[in-house]
Amino acid sequence: MSTAFAFLVHPRTSLAEDLGRVWSPLAAVPERFYDTALRRLDLPPVRMAGVRIGGHDVGHVLLVPYGARHLLADPVEGRRRVVRAVDRAVRLGADVVGLGALTATVTGGGLTLRAREDIGVTNGNAFTAATVDGQVRDLLDLATRGGRHVAVVGATGSVGSAVTRLLARDGAADRLTLVARSTARLTALTDAVRPTVPTVTSTDLAVVAEADLVVLLTASTDALLQPHHLAPGAVVLDATQPRNTAPGLAEARPDVLVVDGGIVEIPTLRLVGGDIGLPDGRAYACFAETALLALTGHAGHFAIGTPTLEQVDHIRDVAADQGHLGFRPAAPTSFGAPLVPARATAVTA
Repeated sequence: MSTAFAFLVHPRTSLAEDLGRVWSPLAAVPERFYDTALRRLDLPPVRMAGVRIGGHDVGHVLLVPYGARHLLADPVEGRRRVVRAVDRAVRLGADVVGLGALTATVTGGGLTLRAREDIGVTNGNAFTAATVDGQVRDLLDLATRGGRHVAVVGATGSVGSAVTRLLARDGAADRLTLVARSTARLTALTDAVRPTVPTVTSTDLAVVAEADLVVLLTASTDALLQPHHLAPGAVVLDATQPRNTAPGLAEARPDVLVVDGGIVEIPTLRLVGGDIGLPDGRAYACFAETALLALTGHAGHFAIGTPTLEQVDHIRDVAADQGHLGFRPAAPTSFGAPLVPARATAVTA
């Protein structure tokens, strides 16, 4: 028995571009106006789109009118605005709400919402971790440098921690390099995975220069990864929103392959009234997790904080059960464009 869901989004790096997805004329308004308006005005959440899957109306996309930089600069206000959006989801009849992008970050992965009993909450990170983990395994098979050394940037975050533990548990990587801001969290994560796979840690991004594959899973508004950070022939999987690689990286380093991470295929998915920056039939894995829970009648919270590996395995099984609707990794793209045939074939082989 299916239920209804709501998924929360917010304007990312370009406020005008993302607000133009709600109503196209808004894209013409100067960026500086939006920066001031979103900070100073107590704007209510906006229902920007309805969600249809398999020809049925199943949910809503709600816009939290607070930009990525605003959420990170003032997380207290960001949490308040997220709560208002969750309240709106309840009024719309949603049984489960998914926290997209930095709405998850400012709520501690949903931990600040765990006392709510009127709606189930998920940060979507279990299926995101499952999807990224699968992409990592496919990309390692490219073997452009002949090794299986994986660097995870943002390793102690909700998705990063789960992906790291999956790679260690299943022996998918020969070496791990973990990068994060918190040395205490890095130490705890390393203690958990080092008995299974050789692991080094650092708070300095420069250490990824030895890796064959760099996985970006950070909560930042900036393009952190620069051309000089990468080894010759390295592969980058950017599963961040806002993304942490700039299009100029591909131009400066044509030997490097940058792949968009955490995107899944749901062929019958249609957003009615707006979009979230992806074409029809594609969704971010965190969105897909929310939809999966609703389609299968899940009750209560799911992924709150850091997902357990049991939750990751469970949502993989749920996705397999809903395989007739898709819910599988999308064909690989780079900065939204399909990969050139030779490299795309290698990624999906």
